[in-house]
Amino acid sequence: MTAVQLGMPSMPPAYGVGNLYEESPFPAHARDELRDEQMRANIGHATHTIRAKRNRVVGELPDWEELRDAGAAVKQEVAARMPELLEQFEANVTARGGIVHWARDAEEANRIVTDLVRAKGVDEVIKVKSMATQEMGLNEHLDSEGIRAIETDLAELIVQLGEDKPSHILVPAIHKNRDQIREIFSRKMPGLTRELTDEPAVLAEASRRYLREKFLDSTVAISGANFGIAESGTLTVVESEGNGRMCLTLPETLITVMGVEKLLPRFSDLEVFTQLLPRSSTGERMNPYTSMWTGVTEGDGPQEFHLILMDNGRSAVLSDPEGRDALRCIRCSACLNVCPVYEHAGGHAYGSVYPGPIGAILSPQLTGVAAAENDSLPYASSLCGRCYEVCPVKIDIPSILVHLRDEDVRTKHGERRREEKTQRETAERYEALVLDQHAHNPEASQRHAMPETPQAGSAGSAGAFLRRAVARTQGAMPSQMDMLMRAAGLAMSSGTRMRLAEKALPLGRAAVRPMGGLSWMPGVLGGWTQQRDIPVMPRESFRSWWQDNEGDAQQRRRADLGDSAPASAPQPRPVEGPSLAGRTEDGAAWGSTAQAVRARRSGDARPPRPQEGDVVGSQLSERTVGDPADLTFGIDRRSTDRNQEQA
Repeated sequence: MTAVQLGMPSMPPAYGVGNLYEESPFPAHARDELRDEQMRANIGHATHTIRAKRNRVVGELPDWEELRDAGAAVKQEVAARMPELLEQFEANVTARGGIVHWARDAEEANRIVTDLVRAKGVDEVIKVKSMATQEMGLNEHLDSEGIRAIETDLAELIVQLGEDKPSHILVPAIHKNRDQIREIFSRKMPGLTRELTDEPAVLAEASRRYLREKFLDSTVAISGANFGIAESGTLTVVESEGNGRMCLTLPETLITVMGVEKLLPRFSDLEVFTQLLPRSSTGERMNPYTSMWTGVTEGDGPQEFHLILMDNGRSAVLSDPEGRDALRCIRCSACLNVCPVYEHAGGHAYGSVYPGPIGAILSPQLTGVAAAENDSLPYASSLCGRCYEVCPVKIDIPSILVHLRDEDVRTKHGERRREEKTQRETAERYEALVLDQHAHNPEASQRHAMPETPQAGSAGSAGAFLRRAVARTQGAMPSQMDMLMRAAGLAMSSGTRMRLAEKALPLGRAAVRPMGGLSWMPGVLGGWTQQRDIPVMPRESFRSWWQDNEGDAQQRRRADLGDSAPASAPQPRPVEGPSLAGRTEDGAAWGSTAQAVRARRSGDARPPRPQEGDVVGSQLSERTVGDPADLTFGIDRRSTDRNQEQA
């Protein structure tokens, strides 16, 4: 068995390199991308379509939340046992004829792949869609070495032929429409035998003819992996087009690049993820193609198999207890499809192969918070929480975003230099993790003991160091920002002061309206316009609108009830719902619900008796109030669920 360098490295982990950032930060990129109306329209249409498909297939599973819990638990186990599982995985792959290589970062992984391809004497390889190879910048590196890598996934092929960059994890060409794709194919595909139209079937046929010769002629293929099974050494690729199956079976040599976090402990764990992944990614009940292979089988498939396990900053992420949940990601892209920031700014604005909410927490951690190119990504979110709601492995993306924002503020305005702070803390966090994971395995601790260096301290000293760092950075906010926050707090703490502040709105509106908004402001206020434009202010504040409309509503209620009735008396109102259209209920009906809640909390499962004056719709005509477990605010959920199923 070859020496394990990543599962338990002999030195503190390094940060990632490759296609994880660009020179310009997110705000500058986003400002440019927002001007591309066609891109925004393409992404908006595609994400809405995928989102609707996902909602339909997820709604079919009554135990969807339990599946999410199971997926999160498995990935949590992987994080806790990663060194052990990596060693087990390597041993099983090697025992079945595979050759395992360890790459500390993207540059080392690129060198390994290049050497393997050169050893075969070829200058052209075919590729399966792989986020790991995109992260490495493998195509660009091979091209610089005189080796051409041909993407076989349709969307990846579109991006490659168009000399573009992917803008989505699952659908790299999501920013292109059919007419743009037709134009790319017409320019880049030689030997087209028929005139291209923008019909999907015609475009797919053109790509199929173009790729078929490549499949038959290539002797080396490069793939990624969705999952690696530690207990058996099995690798898994799920895809929708069949190109992956061709790459994994036809060539003589297969090279697979996999991030170290893609492990699953047991083969049986696949049962959970083969349900979670297709529903969350493509909105399908199952993937059309799920390919699995274990080592080398004589006479069947590639006869030489190389597996490259790449770290590239993942150990640094693992060393952060608050941010390591980002490593659970299974690259489904569900968070991108619900994110309003991604929908408007697009994937290219993030400057990384990982766009959207997951990219906003993963890229900064892979490169380190000290990387100025990515320190704005944690702010590329409204913290609405939709990403967490749809994540199949329950990554709490909003909480990690807040954590990274806190890290960024402390490193920028603290007493220590940014790189010294992050490198030292990462080393100490990682050593604490090593000590914790090997507390019950002395043999492994001796085998992978970390050397004594000036950076390394004990787990206790790491905690003390962090506590001192937090104490030193208290009050480190710039005085100008502190002054503005105090002024805002003073205004918002009093309704009278808030109303007086709102009186200045017309003045601001008059100044901004001729310019259509503000994109630049001087001094400390310029920090705001560096990140966003200030739009034209509305004619009326929300508070004023609310007061006017609420006053009108009270007058209407008073007129309906008569002058003697109090304005606040509850009135009959329609209750919206699939099976309750036109139903009305008054305040007295809530008494039944309150009684049901009290009975449920006290353990008394007897149905509450209807209260006098209850108004019940036709759906509940035979039994006014049923089991308290079926009642939520007076609505019979069983009736509602049946109508939803019929719909």
